[in-house]
Amino acid sequence: MLLRTLTSLTTAALLGLSSLTIAQPAAQVTVVNEESISNPDAEWLSYGRDYQEQRFSPLDKVNRDNVDELDLAWSFKFETARGMEATPLVHNGVIYVSTGWSHAYALDARTGEELWHFDAKVPKSHLIKTCCGPVNRGLAIWQEDENSPLQVFLGALDGRLIALNALTGEQNWSVQTTPPNSNYSITGAPRVVKGMVVIGNGGAELGVRGYVSAFDVNTGEQKWRFYTVPGDRNKPQESPALEAALETWKGDEWYTVGGGGGGTAWDSLVYDPELDLLYIGTGNGSPWNRDLRSPGGGDNLYLSSIVALKPDTGEYAWHYQVTPRDNWDYTATQQLVLAELELEGETRKVIMQAPKNGFFYVLDRVTGELLSADKFAKVTWASHVDMDTGRPVETKYADYQSNGGSYIWPAPFGAHNWQPMTYSPKTGLMYIPVQNVPTYFKGMDAVSYQLDRWNTGIDLNEVRDPKSWVAGRAAVDALIYGELVAYDPIKQQRAWSVKHPKPSNGGILSTAGDLVFQGTWGGKFAAYDATNGDILWQYQSDSAVLAGPITYELDGEQYIAVAQGSGGALMLAGGDEVKRNFVNQNKLLVFKKGDFNLTQPIQDNGESVIMALGHEANNDEQVITRGEEIYSRNCGSCHGISAKTNYVLPDLRHMSEQTHIDFTAIVLGGAYAHKGMAGFYSSLTSADVDAVHAFLDRQQQRLPEMVEMTFLQKIEYWVNYGLAKIGERYPDLLNSTRGMMM
Repeated sequence: MLLRTLTSLTTAALLGLSSLTIAQPAAQVTVVNEESISNPDAEWLSYGRDYQEQRFSPLDKVNRDNVDELDLAWSFKFETARGMEATPLVHNGVIYVSTGWSHAYALDARTGEELWHFDAKVPKSHLIKTCCGPVNRGLAIWQEDENSPLQVFLGALDGRLIALNALTGEQNWSVQTTPPNSNYSITGAPRVVKGMVVIGNGGAELGVRGYVSAFDVNTGEQKWRFYTVPGDRNKPQESPALEAALETWKGDEWYTVGGGGGGTAWDSLVYDPELDLLYIGTGNGSPWNRDLRSPGGGDNLYLSSIVALKPDTGEYAWHYQVTPRDNWDYTATQQLVLAELELEGETRKVIMQAPKNGFFYVLDRVTGELLSADKFAKVTWASHVDMDTGRPVETKYADYQSNGGSYIWPAPFGAHNWQPMTYSPKTGLMYIPVQNVPTYFKGMDAVSYQLDRWNTGIDLNEVRDPKSWVAGRAAVDALIYGELVAYDPIKQQRAWSVKHPKPSNGGILSTAGDLVFQGTWGGKFAAYDATNGDILWQYQSDSAVLAGPITYELDGEQYIAVAQGSGGALMLAGGDEVKRNFVNQNKLLVFKKGDFNLTQPIQDNGESVIMALGHEANNDEQVITRGEEIYSRNCGSCHGISAKTNYVLPDLRHMSEQTHIDFTAIVLGGAYAHKGMAGFYSSLTSADVDAVHAFLDRQQQRLPEMVEMTFLQKIEYWVNYGLAKIGERYPDLLNSTRGMMM
């Protein structure tokens, strides 16, 4: 770290700079405070660019008439190789960006030269306490006044909030925001509001209790904390809002067996300086299964809700619950966007969200009044939202506990997840990265809270009943896809859409140049006409482009920047083959108009299908079934449901003979803990590990019969054979499935 800092300072000296300050664009931002974040001009000063989180830029030097002149001006390769979800920040000619495993970088925004690099040195063993990889969505920057230091704030995966000197990358202070050695993690970007750094956390799948905290920018002193769900009902609650929420919870399972109830605010935070309100989006229940979490019913406030707080104290102002009685991991942590809309002849200050559950919500952000709620994707768990009550009307598919299991749209991955959407006040459209993915939900009879283990109350294995299993594979092979959707929040309908072959695609940027930028699972980064979705320009990268793009201006030139790197829940859990033509390079790609000849050929990562058939396999069906259950609870979130993984992590169906030999040492003993594969010695027995090994062995032995089939042959097989079987159990679902395929 010291060497990198000295190198940074030497570089600055050679350039004739005293503080890494480079020539400024015409609209110079001198101090990064509330005023400049509200009006960032040519810079990108907060996660969503400004406090409104619209991700719309007024820059138009790159527009639909000349976007085909864009070329890769420079790229920077990071040390990490995992999911890349960060939105970069730009100030004074410097790009600040974070990567997986809680690294932070400062780069010259013109050339990509590294100015400094900070590594939070998160223990790799903490990976087991996360949902979806060691990702990080971004940084925050702040400067009180011209006499105060510019600081960069990083939320580390292990729960620390770290303040860095923006000039040198040296740590100013660090505070542990979560209990040590707990199931909490931080993946979201901090926000700075009124001299306080606000940060949430994740871990609901692993049983924690959600909260949001605010810390003094200069000292790290905690100013306030707002818990999103009640605690032990036998003790005083932390606020009147929690006392009121307690009435919506039944029993005591959520804090005794479940561990904490969930409701983590792991992503969305937005501040309105005019109203002086801070809005947070809260997450799913823990466990997901509401019959186990709150037996006897109840809405379980403030799960899956938009909550308005007073930023000085963290005091509750109002809430709207997006998914009452959450039963499906339908978080409301997705991006919140502020805007002014003309509704029925009146200008309304609104807050908008497209959460996991598939409905697009428009609320009055002063009062929390629901103004509209309509489907933006395929939804089968609810028919509509009743505008008189503000509540969704659940369908017969929603109660999978009573049904004995149900296929439901959307899956827990959500119709929209963390990938940011964008609102263009110029077109009046919201551009949403939509995921069309169903999942089979089947409730479990009990759940037990354990450190380092998911506690969903849901059977995450693929269904073992042959009819249901075939139907599930038909959906997987034929019906899962992604979309770029332009949604009109006033007309409450789609204006246009672009279909992507894979579901997990990138965040979106809109500009005054009538452009919309988005990356894809397949590594394409493209510009679309904001008015009709026509593709105008594209660049092919060598890894998925999932993060939110940005744009900035320097020396009269407009740049477009985006991070690349494959990962996230859907890519980890939902893969079905190793992609031989991709390497999971973490890079920052920066484009501007010109011809730079920097495009690199796509590299082959050299992976091949390795069949290990020499060792003796355990073919006991009871052992294999038990191993599948254990694998689902402990391994599937990283290595893929039923071991059908993607190329981000090793595909366990392709284990080498040596891996088979070392299996117990790896899984039980933690032989690969230094790589993030922690040992399960505290929660699994040798017999458990042997059962998991037997299950993976079976998956590996079955691989050749599927490898021989092409992707199209798989689709033809499952469609021809599988769809006929759906009607035996779900005749209504069959009709909707056929409709999706036409």
